[in-house]
This record gives sequence, structure tokens and C-alpha cells, in this order.
Amino acid sequence: MNDAIAKLTGWIAKLTDLLISLVVLGIIVGILFNDPFGVIAGVGNLFSQIGDNGLAGLLVLYLIYMMYPNK
Repeated sequence: MNDAIAKLTGWIAKLTDLLISLVVLGIIVGILFNDPFGVIAGVGNLFSQIGDNGLAGLLVLYLIYMMYPNK
């Protein structure tokens, strides 16, 4: 059972790393080619929603940051 959980956790970590890399690639492509996929607009909307929620949004952002281990 522990083997299966460890394997699943490994897959989730790899998938998360892949998605983070794709977001960074989307931002770079958006900067170079005038945001054809809307990634920069989506990130901007996310940060504006966090800003609109004030302190609660900052607290959630901090909690999300603390969930991911530093590499």
C-alpha cells in the first residue's frame, strides 16, 4: 500500500512540475508573440482576484506557497 501511495505521489509531483513548466512557457510565448493563448491575461485575472479579496486572498496565497516544498 505504501508503494502505491509513493508512486501516486511521484506522478502527481511530476505532473505538477510539468504544468508549472507549461505555464512558464505560455508566459514566455505570450511575451514574445502578443499573448496568443491568453496565458498572461489569465495570470493577470488570477492576481487581480487575489488583490480584490484583500487579506483573505493573501492568506490563501501564502498557504498555497507553504504547501509546495522549496527545491
